[in-house]
Amino acid sequence: FLPINLFEQFQRVANAYFLVLLILQVIPAISSLSWFTTIVPLVLVLVITAVKDATDDYFRHKSDRQVNNRQSQVLIRGSLQNEKWMNVRVGDIIKLENNQFVAADILLLCSSEPYGLCYIETAELDGETNLKVRQALTVTSDLGDVSKLNDFDGEVICEPPNNKLDKFTGTLFWRDNKYALDNEKMLLRGCVLRNTEWCFGMVIFAGLQTKLMQNCGRTMFKRTSIDKLMNTLVLWIFGFLICMGVVLAIGNTIWESWIGRNFQVFLPWDASQDSAVFSGFLTFWSYIIILNTVVPISLYVSVEVLRLGHSYFINWDRRMYYSPMNTAAEARTTTLNEELGQVEFIFSDKTGTLTQNIMVFSKCSINGQPYGDVYDEFDQKVEITEKTACVDFSFNPLCDRRFKFYDGSLVEAIKLEDAAVHEFFRLLALCHTVMPEEKSEGHLVYQAQSPDEGALVTAARNFGFVFWARTPETITLYEMGHPVTYQLLAILDFNNVRKRMSVIVKNPQGQIKLYSKGADTIIFERLDPSSEDLVFTTSEHLSEFAGEGLRTLALAYKDLDEDYFEVWMKKLLFVSTLIENREDQLAVLYEEIEQDLKLLGATAIEDKLQEGVPETIACLNLADIKIWVLTGDKLETAMNIGYSCNMLRDDMNEVFVISGHTLLEVQQQLR
Repeated sequence: FLPINLFEQFQRVANAYFLVLLILQVIPAISSLSWFTTIVPLVLVLVITAVKDATDDYFRHKSDRQVNNRQSQVLIRGSLQNEKWMNVRVGDIIKLENNQFVAADILLLCSSEPYGLCYIETAELDGETNLKVRQALTVTSDLGDVSKLNDFDGEVICEPPNNKLDKFTGTLFWRDNKYALDNEKMLLRGCVLRNTEWCFGMVIFAGLQTKLMQNCGRTMFKRTSIDKLMNTLVLWIFGFLICMGVVLAIGNTIWESWIGRNFQVFLPWDASQDSAVFSGFLTFWSYIIILNTVVPISLYVSVEVLRLGHSYFINWDRRMYYSPMNTAAEARTTTLNEELGQVEFIFSDKTGTLTQNIMVFSKCSINGQPYGDVYDEFDQKVEITEKTACVDFSFNPLCDRRFKFYDGSLVEAIKLEDAAVHEFFRLLALCHTVMPEEKSEGHLVYQAQSPDEGALVTAARNFGFVFWARTPETITLYEMGHPVTYQLLAILDFNNVRKRMSVIVKNPQGQIKLYSKGADTIIFERLDPSSEDLVFTTSEHLSEFAGEGLRTLALAYKDLDEDYFEVWMKKLLFVSTLIENREDQLAVLYEEIEQDLKLLGATAIEDKLQEGVPETIACLNLADIKIWVLTGDKLETAMNIGYSCNMLRDDMNEVFVISGHTLLEVQQQLR
């Protein structure tokens, strides 16, 4: 700690200056003041700053030690033994229990839930508090007891350690078989196990190789603008001091040459001093020592004391106290306090930050027919007509009582067994990654990784297509009260490039179908030409929905030929065990099968703004803070949200839209 701290402190110009001064004062020929006069204030400043830095460092060390000494149950020589986190090694098999932090990046082998499922919270990695689902490989999901795990001798070959939190490619070799591993089988360090009694996993990356640690950059020593300003000021003062020293040294030389000689009879020069110029040179250094009070070393001490005081004020501030959680603000470091109010830009995302992240299924368009009405419970002016009356779902005993929909004609279409409407809700009930949990007899709770998926599945549930159970190979629905089990053949995952998700299922009649949902621009590109008229009508509805600030998705399906599908499936199994370029090759395969789709319709979901967002943004605008909001919505939705949260205002005389697809296009449009 000491050498590094001293190195940091001597990067301050004043400290470096006083060190040089101290060296000068030790030389008898030029020293006009005792060296004590400099060393006492300098040591005092260094000690005070070092103590402050050491305290900050100690608290950091304390939290590190607490993490390193957390206990983990590791399988050692046939039994579970407690081991510190810092001693967990790659290849260890560890047991996690509910609400425990994950100690390293581990491959999920089995859990207390059926089919090797487990739920995790990834708030420390991505800030999201909704639960994510992870599922073990079917072959390892029954290794539930210690004796079976003791005999587990699988070998994992995977990518080298990296910092990509959302990607993992690997292959498990076990019992002469190859199994593809991806991110859905991994529990990363920093996650917390939730709603799962226990699970076992094998450590793939530990310590500094974990993805969390790979994302931690080197800790930078942060300097505030006041520090930089003080350094600049001290340099100017130092320059002024040298000028004074030079002027006085020249004056001394002239005086010695003209007048000083006359006094040599009774004030003889020292033996070492043989000329007036050399006398001036020595006097220059003497003046630098005498005038050292010009350089404000005490300024640094004052600033440090002020910072310390500030940090206590932050801790004591009643208006920064959050009573529901009994949490006060806490200044963890005292270096950056004065920078806190100096905000010029705010970069925010929309979902979950500006909005409540509570999604409500509001409208839809099925086969060219729009349904639904956005009815605001708080807006008393809306007349409740036949259309806006809340739909009665009592015909469906499995419905979710909290779900509200304001258009009875959709229920009529369901009861009249309109084929397109049934297929629409069947798609919503099948194409997702939601997990169902039966809390009590007939009482279903959905664990959704994203709230909009939860909203769509809940909508399908209320309209009579209840997603009931899922295994790695099947999905069971209750369609209008009758149980129907679909064979799940493949899931084509959603990602930011594909912007769509598909599932391939086989229904009880033996037909193979592909159901797809995604961004309208992406789905429309992959439609069969026969859907052209429907695309035109649905596009109009989508623009209307987006103009009301709703999040939209397009839905499409396709009947698959059995022979073609078998060939495609063989390619998929081969590609999914590759280590190199797996992502790209999978994308090509997915692209191949997601062509010539038939359009079913579109959904529109409302994500309400949080309370006080427009007022907050108005206040920030008054402070001349520039705000950027990132959203993945359609342009119309983004514009609508922009106006409703005060980002865009009616008094703005020129709101201009830039819609380039390349860097060059955007540059040209900006110019």
